[in-house]
Amino acid sequence: MNIQKRFRSNIPSAEITPEAVYRSRRQFMQGASALATAVLLTACGAPQTSTPAPNDISGTSQSPSPVPTFTPAPDDLTSEQEILNYNNFFEFTVEKEEVAAKAQGLLTSPWEVAVGGLVRNPGAYDVDDLKRQFDQEERVYRLRCVETWSMVIPWLGFPLYKLLQLAEPLPEAQYVRFETLYNPEQMPGQKSDWYEWPYVEGLRLDEALHDLTLLATGLYGKDLQPQNGAPIRLVVPWKYGFKSIKSIVKIDLVAEQPTSLWMKASSHEYGFYANVNPDVPHPRWSQATERRLGETRRRKTLLFNGYEAEVAYLYAGMDLKQNF
Repeated sequence: MNIQKRFRSNIPSAEITPEAVYRSRRQFMQGASALATAVLLTACGAPQTSTPAPNDISGTSQSPSPVPTFTPAPDDLTSEQEILNYNNFFEFTVEKEEVAAKAQGLLTSPWEVAVGGLVRNPGAYDVDDLKRQFDQEERVYRLRCVETWSMVIPWLGFPLYKLLQLAEPLPEAQYVRFETLYNPEQMPGQKSDWYEWPYVEGLRLDEALHDLTLLATGLYGKDLQPQNGAPIRLVVPWKYGFKSIKSIVKIDLVAEQPTSLWMKASSHEYGFYANVNPDVPHPRWSQATERRLGETRRRKTLLFNGYEAEVAYLYAGMDLKQNF
């Protein structure tokens, strides 16, 4: 397996805070059985100096060339053990520390991802073949959960645009819709009627074509474990973590904006864009700061999770409070 590494420095440091916010969120969820519609929750994802363009469908980048990826060198990596054992994956359980044990029965090979919808070349791709076909790049990204905790993760994977190039989206395609495996026997959390399964997420096509948008197949130099979204998941580092859908089986190019699981569950709390934004609070808590796993202090949350220079141009002219 050919692994490429990319790095970037530029990360401010931090402040401090407790876990009260995400704990209260967890408590809310556990008590939410009475709130059929208020279901909430998540899943957990500098001044602008350049405006790299997304990749076009032909596979070549529009001018100027996209700034390749982005490792926050001053940030310490979150430990592998913390990444493996602190997970939001409601298909198994809403208890973060129990996901790893309950996910071990997930069969992750063989595994196919169907790519279709408004494309010239629909197809089904075996994940092992994709890993051989595309160089596996190591990209260290910050992940910011909407619950106000965060990690720094060394992913392995390849840019999503490379797979979309194979499919050749039609001109009518404006959005990309993603779907997780639906199998309540392997994913017992899907037996819950709190949510409308399967898990669905979406991106605008230009977001999906951005060089930062990754299809991850591993972390810490190893294949993804079931609790982290094996065998293949999305990683969109400038958005809250719940946008980075796990265990993907279907990718469709569509004309209309997809409605995600969280939008159906609680649309006033979870919007389509879900860009990390310290100035737009969640209706029930502030997003101004975050707690990095492994730290006791809190640090300031950065607009677009610190990737403003790379992605702010995608939202030029948009009201980010309206389009949260």
